[in-house]
Amino acid sequence: MIKKVGILTAGGDCPGLNAVIRGIVKTADYASVETYGFMQGYKGLYYNNFMKLDPTVVSGIIAKGGTILGSNNKTNIFAMPVKDKNGEISFEDKSFEVVERLKRDNFDCLIIIGGDGSLKSARDFTRRGLNVIGVPKTIDNDVPYTDTTFGFNTAVTVATEAIDRIRTTAESHGRILVLEVMGRYAGWIALAAGIAGGADTVLIPEIPYDFKSIVNKINQRKSIGKNYSIIVVAEGAKPIGGNVAVKSIVSDSPDSIRLGGAGEFVAREVEKLIGQEARSTSLGYIQRGGDTSPYDRILSTEYGAMAMQMAIDEKFNNMVTMLNGKITYVPLEEVAGKDTAIGASSSNIKTVDLNSDMIQTARRVGICLGD
Repeated sequence: MIKKVGILTAGGDCPGLNAVIRGIVKTADYASVETYGFMQGYKGLYYNNFMKLDPTVVSGIIAKGGTILGSNNKTNIFAMPVKDKNGEISFEDKSFEVVERLKRDNFDCLIIIGGDGSLKSARDFTRRGLNVIGVPKTIDNDVPYTDTTFGFNTAVTVATEAIDRIRTTAESHGRILVLEVMGRYAGWIALAAGIAGGADTVLIPEIPYDFKSIVNKINQRKSIGKNYSIIVVAEGAKPIGGNVAVKSIVSDSPDSIRLGGAGEFVAREVEKLIGQEARSTSLGYIQRGGDTSPYDRILSTEYGAMAMQMAIDEKFNNMVTMLNGKITYVPLEEVAGKDTAIGASSSNIKTVDLNSDMIQTARRVGICLGD
């Protein structure tokens, strides 16, 4: 019977994280299992910075965005920077030290709540002999072997509301308005929000776009008296033969590429081709901040409660998931990419299936997908 469990939230913040933490802690309390939260993700795990969790601590956090444990997307325990006496920096694997300390401190299991990169580290810790339970966290909905991840519904709700709001300006001024949304290399948010918000064009990473197709859609609308258009662009979308828009490179982060600017690029090019004013808006962090939607509160609680139950049942080295409408679990080895090397960058992220019902629905209702 396990007695002591650690929890950490890693990577970007996400609506529903606090609800997951609450689900874990309340389930643990009924089973008389102690829970401790490591602060600032893997950084807190490395520096052994944690706090005691109990139902009093998690009371009232189910709706709150962000994470009471804090997060961090720059610490890679498998490649920590170390400076020698000459000031030269090298990278060393500190994971064995962390695993040894956790075992010495009588932690029976570590529940890691994170996205693609964080779950790779979770998998790699299992290879070091640590008992791990993974919980998928991303608004991008791109973790494999899941129907949906918590935070996605909230992000789509925010993006849909944004489409509703910019539509009035587009219609009033006869403009082309472009909305850039998150999603990295998967188009789930853009596609879902585009359908829900009645966008005219949706550009996603899975379909490299042709500006001729976008222009044809705008002209088609003009021919029926619609002098404005709404274009939703996923941050990872790119033109045929082109590249994704990169905002910056963060050298001290395991996920160094920061996407951004795809919407502005589309707006500039469309304005040149059409001769009609086009403006771009990027939602950015607005999509993953603020209160959590009711759907995500329920899903997050299910994920958290199941993760703790898996720990109690000693079903270690798995990731909790919703698959085919059922809360279940899959091996971390299957989830965290097909690569085997510690620190490898490849992954098997879940992208939009071009034969899916959502793609077919978008086409049937006349949404231009850029092809």
